[in-house]
Amino acid sequence: MSESYLNRGVSAKKEDVHYAIRKLDKGLYPKMFCKVFEDVLGGDKDFVNIMSSDGSGTKSILAYLYWKATNDVSIWKGIAQDALVMNLDDLFCIGAKGPFLYSSIINRNKNRIPGEVLNEIINGTQEFIDTMQKHNVNIKLTGGETADLGDIVRTITVDGSMTGRMKKSELVFTNNIKPGQIIVGLSSSGQTTYETTYNSGMGSNGLTAARHDSLDNSYVWDFPETFESLLDKKFVYNGKYKIDAFVEHHVLGKLLLSPT
Repeated sequence: MSESYLNRGVSAKKEDVHYAIRKLDKGLYPKMFCKVFEDVLGGDKDFVNIMSSDGSGTKSILAYLYWKATNDVSIWKGIAQDALVMNLDDLFCIGAKGPFLYSSIINRNKNRIPGEVLNEIINGTQEFIDTMQKHNVNIKLTGGETADLGDIVRTITVDGSMTGRMKKSELVFTNNIKPGQIIVGLSSSGQTTYETTYNSGMGSNGLTAARHDSLDNSYVWDFPETFESLLDKKFVYNGKYKIDAFVEHHVLGKLLLSPT
C-alpha cells in the first residue's frame, strides 16, 4: 500500500477491524458482501434475513467543500443517495430484490452543518427512495438517528443500515457459475434514465485519496476542519485544482461527488 494512503490514516484492508471482529458470528455465508442469517424474523427454514451497514464515508467532506465554494446546498442530496446505495448494492449482489428496510444514521457538528443541510440529506433520502420505487425497488425508510456530536465530528457523517428477508434458494453463489454462462459488466459512469446529469462513477470508495490528490494546498489553510490535524502536511491537499474547477468539460467537484 502506498505511503500516502497509510499516512492519511486509512487502510484498504481494514486489518484492525478484521482482528476486532474475528470472534463474532459471521452469519451463514461469511464470504458474502453482507451478513446473512437464518430467518429469525419469520422462522422459515427456506428464508434468510440479510443486512448491510455502510455509508458515504469521507465523501461528505467533499460535499462540505463544494457547498462552501458554491453555496449549492442541493449537492447534499447526492450524499444521502450514497449512504443508501452503498448498502443497497451489497444486498443486490447476493440476489436480493427487496423489499428493504432502511435506517439513516447522521452525526453532525451543529456549528458547521446547519439545519438546511440536514433538510437536504433527510429529504434527499426519501426522494431517492421514491425514485427507486418507480423502478420497482421497494425501500421503506424506517427513520434512524440524527445526533449533534460537535466534540467528536468536525463536519458530518452520513451512514445507514439496510435489512431484508429473501428466499434462500435465490441467493447468488459464485460456485454456481458454470462454463458457458455470460457475465455482464455495467459501467459505473455515464447517465442512467433516472439521472439528470453525467455521473463519473466515483461512488463512495477511495474518496480520501481522490480529495487530497486532486485539490490544492489552499484548502489546508481555508478549511482545516476537513482533515485530521495530526496528519503530515505533505500528504494533505497536494493536488492542483479548486473544487469548482473545470476538468474534461465538467466541474471537478461534481465529478468527485457523482452519487453512487
